[in-house]
Amino acid sequence: MPRANSTVPRHRRHRKIVKLAKGYYGARKSNFRSAKDAVQKAWQYAYRDRRVNKRNFRRLWIVRINAAVRQHGLSYSQFISALKAKDIELNRKTLAHMAVHDPEGFAAVVDSVK
Repeated sequence: MPRANSTVPRHRRHRKIVKLAKGYYGARKSNFRSAKDAVQKAWQYAYRDRRVNKRNFRRLWIVRINAAVRQHGLSYSQFISALKAKDIELNRKTLAHMAVHDPEGFAAVVDSVK
């Protein structure tokens, strides 16, 4: 009986990883062992940074809302507290968008809270 080997499946697995490492520097793009490590690390960074991205956007929205609200004589914390007290359920993303793109509408929200 002939000896079995896994040449084709192994080559396909390697090719898949090397394809994912396209554009990497040096041996990391062509050498399977280096490419495998680089791709795994890239996946770790991508997983972590999907969460970091959410944090960064929330921080940006808060800064924008704070800047817009201070023009109306309130601080961010006072504004958010007043929104909750009046049961106005607008999220920070929407408020920040209004503050930048629709100042009149944002002013109306601030006036309804005061």
